[in-house]
Amino acid sequence: MNILDTIVARKKEEIAERKALRTVADLEKEPFFERTTLSLSQSLVNPERTGIIAEFKRKSPSKGIINGQASVEDVTATYARLGASGLSVLTDTDFFGGSNADLLLARQQQVPILRKDFMVDEYQVVEAKAIGADVILLIAACLTPERVQSLAAFAKSLKLEVLLEIHDESELVHICNEVDMVGVNNRNLKTFEVDINTSLRLIGKMPAHKPAVAESGISDPETIKTLKQAGFKGFLIGENFMKQPDPSIAFADFVKHL
Repeated sequence: MNILDTIVARKKEEIAERKALRTVADLEKEPFFERTTLSLSQSLVNPERTGIIAEFKRKSPSKGIINGQASVEDVTATYARLGASGLSVLTDTDFFGGSNADLLLARQQQVPILRKDFMVDEYQVVEAKAIGADVILLIAACLTPERVQSLAAFAKSLKLEVLLEIHDESELVHICNEVDMVGVNNRNLKTFEVDINTSLRLIGKMPAHKPAVAESGISDPETIKTLKQAGFKGFLIGENFMKQPDPSIAFADFVKHL
């Protein structure tokens, strides 16, 4: 199995474990379940924001520990204060060192929050709403087009937005009316190789009315300028900030140069 297959197999086990501990009815009683969600798709086109979806990530399967010391509260507060259009918080524990608790702590910020995880079950969507997320990620590489549509429709019923992630031409068929934004991951989730040209190659084949988001491999403000010229509205950046001793300072410097 490749890395993605391994993660998804473990994710299905984890979901079964979570369902045994907390029912959907339990999740629906959480205070955040009734909150009015914020729109990431609107925030990405707000000229007063940077277009950056700034990510909090402790580790990854390809890099190991990226930053085991940073405080999710402090880092996400700086991200929000300095103009991030949205926050992305990893909630996968086994492979990325995150947790639902991280997103709950980040929820103090009044900007849209993406729950970054491997979503394969409606239970996770309910869970996302219960922990204060505004947006869920659906990864085409681990879902059929029909499954993307059904999960996205379910998310919309809970007033959550949907970011669909693709990484090659074969996954364009996963784009449907129910998704709000389309992201291009420059990192191949099966090999973890990164190529920024993936975004530039696919942008012209994506629907213009859905904000396009470039993900991974962005480490230079000049790259954002190139991607903006190509038509991208959002830029998901995590590792570039998180690998620094203080991600808050790294984000501030990046925005200043941008």
